[in-house]
Amino acid sequence: MRLSQMLLVTLREDPAEAEIPSHKLLVRAGYIRRIGSGVYAYLPLMWRVLQKVSQIVREEMNATGAQECLLPQLQPSDLWKESGRWDTYTKAEGIMFSLIDRQDRELGLGPTHEEVITAIAREMIRSYRQLPQTLYQIQTKFRDEIRPRFGLMRGREFIMKDAYSFDADEAAMSESYQKMNQAYHNILRRCGLKFRAVDADSGAIGGSGSQEFMVLADAGEDEILYTDDGKYAANVEKAVSMPPDVEPSPFETYEKRETPGTETIEKVCKFLNCSPTNLVKNVLYQAVFDSGTTALILVHIRGDQGVNEVKLQNELVKLADHYGGKTIVSLTVPDADAQQKWAAKSLPLGYISPALSDDYIQSQKDVAPKFIRLADHTVADLQNFVTGADQSGYHVVGANWGAQFQKPSLVVDVRKATVGDRALHDPNQTLQTARGIEIGHIFQLGTKYSKALGATYTNEQGDEIPLAMGCYGVGVSRLAQSAVEQSYDKDGIIWSVAIAPYHAVVVIPNVGDAAQVAAAETLYAELNQAGVETLLDDRNERAGVKFKDSELIGIPYRVVTGKALNNGKVEVVKRATKETEEVAIAEVVSTLKHWIMDATQ
Repeated sequence: MRLSQMLLVTLREDPAEAEIPSHKLLVRAGYIRRIGSGVYAYLPLMWRVLQKVSQIVREEMNATGAQECLLPQLQPSDLWKESGRWDTYTKAEGIMFSLIDRQDRELGLGPTHEEVITAIAREMIRSYRQLPQTLYQIQTKFRDEIRPRFGLMRGREFIMKDAYSFDADEAAMSESYQKMNQAYHNILRRCGLKFRAVDADSGAIGGSGSQEFMVLADAGEDEILYTDDGKYAANVEKAVSMPPDVEPSPFETYEKRETPGTETIEKVCKFLNCSPTNLVKNVLYQAVFDSGTTALILVHIRGDQGVNEVKLQNELVKLADHYGGKTIVSLTVPDADAQQKWAAKSLPLGYISPALSDDYIQSQKDVAPKFIRLADHTVADLQNFVTGADQSGYHVVGANWGAQFQKPSLVVDVRKATVGDRALHDPNQTLQTARGIEIGHIFQLGTKYSKALGATYTNEQGDEIPLAMGCYGVGVSRLAQSAVEQSYDKDGIIWSVAIAPYHAVVVIPNVGDAAQVAAAETLYAELNQAGVETLLDDRNERAGVKFKDSELIGIPYRVVTGKALNNGKVEVVKRATKETEEVAIAEVVSTLKHWIMDATQ
């Protein structure tokens, strides 16, 4: 492609709406243009990158035996209501674009396709002889993000590869899952990315287990906790660890003490001269279920620990059917205004005890009359502890479960693992932290969707068995931008050879010099003919402008037909290192082919 004929406009200044380097660079280098909030046009250079990424994804999917298909973006609400996710996606999480057609039928633009693919399996898979089956597609998805940001990282329209496996049982599903796990490792390595595969929360997709693939970058929205031995890595939402050891309690007998002005853990520990590991703090939450019922939750957790609200929400979802619902619409720490709506009397905030009376909750139609009480594992065996006395300005010391307080029947893990914690698999390993961009997520769904939609097969004994499913997503457009976020410098983008829009650019410093033009035209033709995807910068611009643009755009190799022509050579510059070599004209094609082969193996 000749740059003189390409739709390319580069910018010297950062766009006002861009917050992170990759977003700034993709706009400045003419890869994308914003059309609306969270909606971007992929311009010719970007489309070539996306095609490269898609092809790598396609090759690795095909290698697992998966079959490519294309599913409808417009999905009837009936399928989502069968799975129970319509209200979750349109109301609770609110990320699905929904609409009503002229026949008053509810429809949604697909954020994901579990329901559609399961409905197809329900109609087409009848016998164990047809299993296993894995189908995938590369397609535009839609999600109504509350706050679209960071360009293609969190947009409302994006390109995604989603795959779905169908197996006879959990063991076979696990084999399919492992195949995809390996395929994802291959995809990221081939794209030239530094990444970690981490344990993850399954969220609204559900299932028994999942793994995220995180591209490591300082601008990543996710925090990863990992160990240096490489044996553990997890999203902070899912991470587990050993908390610090409990220090001996200085209190041997139970008593109530006046503790004025000690509404925080730090203050009460200083006043009583004790460790926060001796405290049971009681954190109040308010959950609204999709049934419309509000429930108040007391979480009992050790004073030096924090609540992981993703883990807490998962525990509450398990209780949703007790409140007429299936999921949680919102989970918050109720502020003063929220408390006024349900509190029968003023709460002793900062001094709440594990035995806070249910009388604090007004009798209302849509408010559960009793607190949900959850104890974190960190307090389950705590002895002679300090906690609130349900009276402002007072705490109790030397308290014990089974004596002064009844331990809740629900003892769960809702603790937030933190940097420096000891690892469960090896206490000598401590958790380290990194930032990551989630570009892939794989799930062991089991029979969640097949049972809900009645997708079964007949086994050898003639029994009707629900299909065991897995699902596997890669954000293709997000992966492309994450590659930029991971690899750039002050001059622009540094693409890996595997996904760069072009391998090389031949630059004519002076288009008025016939020798430079002739040499460039010859190299341009020979390189493309040899399979080296090459641009020709034949624009009537200053050499400095051309060099700056080539660095901003991030083409891996720049060939300059300049002064070295007098010696039968051209200057070749490697974008990643800025290393410069003079190469004989006759050897340019073989040299670049060799470099490209080395870079993509």
